[in-house]
Amino acid sequence: MKKTFKLTHPKTKYARLVDGARRDIKKYIKRELRKELPEGALSWDFDCKFGATVEDAETIQASDITKCINTIEEQKLESFYIEILVKPVTE
Repeated sequence: MKKTFKLTHPKTKYARLVDGARRDIKKYIKRELRKELPEGALSWDFDCKFGATVEDAETIQASDITKCINTIEEQKLESFYIEILVKPVTE
């Protein structure tokens, strides 16, 4: 998933847009975890990047996604970029 979430809409409130973005991210992660593991893999892992824009995106842990979204919400930014790439763990 490589996506820029826009947090502005003329009829939808800001908090609802942020909650929708959170829901989409959680749904994506759950869907990826349900996929069948390749031969020899133990589990799935995620490489994540997060930032206000694509250029500003920094590497984060998957467990820090919620904290980053909360920070964006506190700053009242109009959009944010997230990149989540799935990889199998073999060790």
